[in-house]
Amino acid sequence: MNHLGDTNLRTWTLRFMALLAADTQDQIAWLGERELGTKDAVEEAELLCRVSEGLAERGVFEPVDLRGLRAIGRRLGEIDTACRVGLWANSLTTDPAWDDIRSLTRQFLLTNLGDWRQPLPRPARPHTGDH
Repeated sequence: MNHLGDTNLRTWTLRFMALLAADTQDQIAWLGERELGTKDAVEEAELLCRVSEGLAERGVFEPVDLRGLRAIGRRLGEIDTACRVGLWANSLTTDPAWDDIRSLTRQFLLTNLGDWRQPLPRPARPHTGDH
């Protein structure tokens, strides 16, 4: 992969981790009217954790960062399939796994960037239904 691609993946990983680390009310506010499925949020985070392995091999992440991302990925993988159904906004307030993930991502960001409070990613534009 090229340097620009690696940089973009690192940036997206850090921004998505910032979203996972945010307080529940900030996560729900970020979601707004979007209906993001829990399964989609879990799969995106798991993918970023897996991709980070290659980024670490290329020196984009440090070994200590990789340990944090692996811990986050493991915890995400432990979320029961039945708990992945439905909207993420609902899961954030009902599934205690998200409190664990929030704690792990805060530690990762603290180690990586010195503070877990980071800008959240720009929300994707809602689908308008036009084809």
